[in-house]
Amino acid sequence: MKAKHQRMTLAVLALVALVGAGLLGTYALQDQASYFYTPSDIVAKKPEAGTPIRLGGMVEEGSIEPSADGVTVQFIVQDGTARQKVTYTGITPDLFVEGSGVVADGRLDANGMFVAETLLAKHDENYIPRELEGIDMTSGKHKTETLVQ
Repeated sequence: MKAKHQRMTLAVLALVALVGAGLLGTYALQDQASYFYTPSDIVAKKPEAGTPIRLGGMVEEGSIEPSADGVTVQFIVQDGTARQKVTYTGITPDLFVEGSGVVADGRLDANGMFVAETLLAKHDENYIPRELEGIDMTSGKHKTETLVQ
């Protein structure tokens, strides 16, 4: 066998080994994947009740309803075309407000209500902490002083 053919055979074997390792890794991690659903996806694909999923969208204006127990909150997540009612028991994140983005991990119950186990509030690229909202950082008044001159 010529050297050219040996190199070609080694290259093909390396490629097959690489593809095989990728397929094996994908198969091993298949159960660990957390798919992202929007309310429109839930309407279209209707996941089976009890299946762990991740729901993402915007908290609808005027939809946050705290319960009497002070820990449970119900709200609606929407994506512009569909709406999904969500219930969550626990302390909500500081950034969780109406009109903001939210990602919730949980399950659909038998009635179609999404029962969230964790909530992640998202903010846009223009986020300013509440403590700094009234401060104009572009003016020269706010100067950071250091010991090094």
